[in-house]
Amino acid sequence: MRYYPNYFDDFFNDTKKQDANTVLRTDIYEKDGYYQICMEVCGIQKENIQIELKDGYLKITATRNINKEDTRVLRQERFTGTYSRSFYIGEGYKQEDIKARFDNGELFILLPTKPVKHEEETRYINIQ
Repeated sequence: MRYYPNYFDDFFNDTKKQDANTVLRTDIYEKDGYYQICMEVCGIQKENIQIELKDGYLKITATRNINKEDTRVLRQERFTGTYSRSFYIGEGYKQEDIKARFDNGELFILLPTKPVKHEEETRYINIQ
């Protein structure tokens, strides 16, 4: 396996600028031609997680809301609000190349280590 310092440093070390309470803790593995991104999303419902692919960035946003209406909070240590994490994965990936599943408080994202080359469909233009 060849190590590409700039690529992996950007891939793994983007949390320096963010508060530790608002970062989705992440492990990234490489196996059989795929990257597997594993993120802790404990206490967040699947419906409140969004994965976006745009301009070579994979952005994961998760929102945890606790209904505090008619409740006086005595102590709150867990973060409520929006978590966000972005990874630059490079150009060439399409939505169908990336798979995600949610299981027992963890989000698993699987993407190929190299973008899949897609055959472009021939599209004809009508002449009027």
